[in-house]
Amino acid sequence: MLYAIIANDRQGSLEARKSTRPAHLERLSQLQEEGRLVLAGPHPMIDANDPGPSGFSGSLIVAEFDSLEAAQEWANQDPYKAAGVYESVTVKPFKKVFPSA
Repeated sequence: MLYAIIANDRQGSLEARKSTRPAHLERLSQLQEEGRLVLAGPHPMIDANDPGPSGFSGSLIVAEFDSLEAAQEWANQDPYKAAGVYESVTVKPFKKVFPSA
C-alpha cells in the first residue's frame, strides 16, 4: 500500500538540511530503485523552485510500504529527522487516484 510521509521542518534548519541532503537522497534513491517511490520533494518557503536562504518548510514523500508500521519505521530513520531538520513527521495511508494507470 502507498503511504504519505509529510514532514515539517524546524525553523532555522536549512544548513542541517543542506549538509544531510546526500544521505537523505540516498535512501530515496533506494526506494526508487526498488520501484516503491511514487514522488518525493521539499516544500519551498517561497514561490520559487530555488528558495535560496528562505529555505524549505518541509517535505512530502509518497512510497509503497508493507504496512503503516513499516512506513513509520522508515520515516523515523530518515537522516533529516536524526539531524533535527524535521520538527514533526506524519505518516498516513495514501490512495492514488490520478494519474490513473
